[in-house]
Parts: sequence; structure tokens; C-alpha cells
Amino acid sequence: MRRLVVISGKSKIIAAFAAVAFSLTSIHLAAKAHIASLQREQARLEKTTVSIQPSAISQDVQVAASKPTIELPANPAAVDQKLTAPKAQPTQSTSTPAAIAHSATPSPKRQIIISIADRQLAVIDHGQVLKTYPIAVGARGTPSPDGDFVIINHAKDPVYRHGDKEIAPGKDNPLGTRWMGLSLKGYGIHGTNVQGSVGKAISHGCFRMRKQDVEELYTLVQVGDTVMVRRERDSMIAKVFAAPASTQPAVTLANAAPGSDIQVPVSATAATVETTEQ
Repeated sequence: MRRLVVISGKSKIIAAFAAVAFSLTSIHLAAKAHIASLQREQARLEKTTVSIQPSAISQDVQVAASKPTIELPANPAAVDQKLTAPKAQPTQSTSTPAAIAHSATPSPKRQIIISIADRQLAVIDHGQVLKTYPIAVGARGTPSPDGDFVIINHAKDPVYRHGDKEIAPGKDNPLGTRWMGLSLKGYGIHGTNVQGSVGKAISHGCFRMRKQDVEELYTLVQVGDTVMVRRERDSMIAKVFAAPASTQPAVTLANAAPGSDIQVPVSATAATVETTEQ
């Protein structure tokens, strides 16, 4: 009977140890399962964060790409002025090509006046006679043209050409050392290889000048300057050529300005000149 009691007490102790061991094992497994769950949740959160970040970055890039680029000048004040200035409203241009060409060309300050009757040429600067020169004009059978013209080209030591004839620069060149072409083809102001012809009606329509005079005139005028040629001696011509250049009064040329239909061609320097001179 005593032996049965001892065995029964040992069984209780073993059962208690087994219960404790089972409890500890259950707690360990539960803790391990909870840790595994936390790790899975953390991994899921990390994957979600990684997948969201590239999307946000791509959206930022797209937004940045859609924004206009502004180039800032060196002066910060200019930035404020540029950003606050009102936008100019586009206007439709109604200007003709001739008007555009005229507006793009600076207004000439000097003018040439030629009197065929006086056989003289005057340079006018802001209404004041700057200098006068004797010239040769066209003969009776080949008269010089009258009207309003423009200097369209000029050249130093031009090559003379008339038909099949061509003469290089030099003492035999009928154009002398300088050429100033008018807006009437073949006509111009130039030098001559016959100095004694100046002052006479002897040319083939062009206006000849002495070597020293034409070289000086070449420095006083430029492409785009206007040339007024008058055959008759009107009041304006009489006023211009009435007295020596050193004592001549100011001249008003408002009524004698070239017509608005004259267009100034692009500035050019002619190397070879085709002219009416023979």
C-alpha cells in the first residue's frame, strides 16, 4: 500500500513538469509565430515603400518636365522686369516690302544736286551747300537724264565695260579712278581719262569729274544718298549755284526731295561697270 502512494506522488510531479514544459513550449511557439508575423508585416511594408517611391519620383520628373524653362539674365532686376512686364499683343503688319526696305535703310544725311544747265554738281549737307564741282554732261545727241535718282553702288578703280569692249583700271579707262552708279542703269558719276572734257556737254549721258574732284566726292557721299538732276534752271537750282561754295546760304530742299516710289537697293561695290560712256 505504501508503494502505491509513492508511485502516485512521483506521477504527480512528472505530470506537473510535463504541464510546465508544455506551457513553455506553447509560449515559445506563440512568440516565434508572432515574431514571424511581425517580420512578414515589416517585409510587406518595405516592399510597399519601395514600390511607391519610384512612382513618386517619376511623377516629380514628369511635373518638372512639364514646367517651362526660364533663362535668367545676369541682372536680377531684369528678371523682375521680365516677369512683371505685360505681354505685348501681336499686331498685324500692313507695311509693303518697299516701306520695310525704306525703314530698314538709314536716312541719308547728304544729297547731290546736279544742274545740267550750269554743268555743276553740288553736295548738300542738312540743307547747307558743302561743296560744288564742275562736271561734263551729256552731248546734244546723248543727253544726260534728269530726275531723282539714288546712288546704288560705287567702286574704286572700276573696270570699264561697254558691249564687248572692256578696259582695266589705268590711264586709258574712261571712268577714271572712281564710279558712283545711279539707279538708272548705265548712268553714273565718274572720273575721266580726258580731263579737258570737264565743263562741256560732251559725254554720252554720264556726269564726268576731274580726278581730284571725283575722289573727294567719293569720300563725301555713300550708297543710298539721293541725286537730283535738273535740266532747267529753276529757283532752287539758281539758289544753289548762285554763289561760290564758301559763301552759299542754306538751301531748303523739301519740295525737291525724290519721290517715295524710289527704292534704295542693297549697298554694293561694283568692280566692273557697264555704262553708256564710249
